Amino acid sequence: MADLELFSSQQQPAATVDNGALDDTDEDPAAAFLAQQENEIAGIENDEGYGILEGGEVPKDLDLGTRGRTAGPTPPTLTLRGAQRREALNGPTNSCAAISQVDRLQSEPESIRKWREEQKERLEQLDANSQKQEAEWKEKAIKELEEWYARQDEKLQKTKASNRAAEEAFVNDAEDVFPGTEWERVAQLCDFNPKSSKQAKDVSRMRSVLISLKQAPLVR
Repeated sequence: MADLELFSSQQQPAATVDNGALDDTDEDPAAAFLAQQENEIAGIENDEGYGILEGGEVPKDLDLGTRGRTAGPTPPTLTLRGAQRREALNGPTNSCAAISQVDRLQSEPESIRKWREEQKERLEQLDANSQKQEAEWKEKAIKELEEWYARQDEKLQKTKASNRAAEEAFVNDAEDVFPGTEWERVAQLCDFNPKSSKQAKDVSRMRSVLISLKQAPLVR
């Protein structure tokens, strides 16, 4: 029994030594993985500039108090949208767009290009004809207006002449009063034409009486 106890006492330190060596050489996989992830996250934060400084200060890019109050550069997305909107409203502004537009026009079929030329010539011919016709109408209107003024002047001169002649005849008849010509003078002042009479009353009897007195005046 003494020999067995001595043997066991000699074997225990060796086992202890072996366990210590194994504990020192073995590494926990979970702890190593977590440490590696933390190192990678720290590296990403340092690369992007979103980490906290050592003194506890917040970088300027993360300072929410000053963001929006300082005038910074315009975001590229807004600039691109504004350029696209201007191009849609005003047409292509760069040389590449103009060249592409010319190429698109040059690549039209022959039939469409011929139709465009025919339409252009037709419109030019219509414009020329309309201008020519307008000039002819103006000339014709001026000529007709001059003829109308001439006719009106001639008519007015004739009316004046007839009025003067009637006035002279009336004055002469008023001065030359002969006995027995009274009814004749009265008949001269009356219109015996039934078509020119516009009266609604029947004056045929009065007309016949005046005509009879003119032809056979009363003898006193």
